[in-house]
Amino acid sequence: MRAIKADRFIIDGEIVISDKTGSDFDQLLQRIHPAASRVKKLAEEHPARFEIFDFLSDENGVSLIAESLDHRREKLERFARRYLAASRLMALSPMTTEITVAEDWLKKQRLSLDGIVAKRRDLPYAAGERSAMKKFKRIRTADCVVGGFRYAGESTNAVGSLLLGLYNNGLLNHVGFASGIKAAERKTILKKLKPLIQPPGFTGRAPGGPSRWSTERSAQWVPLKPELVIEVSFDHVMGNRFRHGAKIVRWRPDKAPSQCTIDQIAV
Repeated sequence: MRAIKADRFIIDGEIVISDKTGSDFDQLLQRIHPAASRVKKLAEEHPARFEIFDFLSDENGVSLIAESLDHRREKLERFARRYLAASRLMALSPMTTEITVAEDWLKKQRLSLDGIVAKRRDLPYAAGERSAMKKFKRIRTADCVVGGFRYAGESTNAVGSLLLGLYNNGLLNHVGFASGIKAAERKTILKKLKPLIQPPGFTGRAPGGPSRWSTERSAQWVPLKPELVIEVSFDHVMGNRFRHGAKIVRWRPDKAPSQCTIDQIAV
């Protein structure tokens, strides 16, 4: 930022770390660390860049917030040509007005892309709200083994979330969770799961590992005999895991757990 020759400006964007398959959100999370030496080491191994997608005030200090996106983008592109052409750490986010191009981005990037943001071209900058934009995600489905579950809150009478697994080289690895269970079904599902309570649940990577975000409660889970298969929908995969919680589509009693393999979500 300091290297940019313009004296004053306000830009909107996002820090991104990329690998050969696309954006690497897991690497970005590793930067949240108190040790400066650790951050420096990670920055050298996995450099980040700042992708700019909006312009709030130009290099003369003139506010653009009330201007339309079309006008702000025109000013932003002019600013990028003048001040960012030689920068390796800052880049202008790609933009298109052609729906076929946006669809092609989603199709070609597949699971490495979190989604496409669409913005109203005629509206001013809307801070703190989503009235002028919408995010479109590529939704996929996968058949997963239910390798465990967590109770709902402090209760032991209802299921809070299902822990999902996929086989890789013969081992059942934890790949995420599904928690969008209707209140009326939480006790019914628990009755379905209780006869299958049996360790270890996951024979490969297991849930509840230590991290700076985990709590004592989040590390508690109940292992299940890997017999139940459930189809879930998901939007994004990072490091062979669902980045967000998956949504339950249906139970799959017709499918063998051994058929639930990691290749379903491989990038």
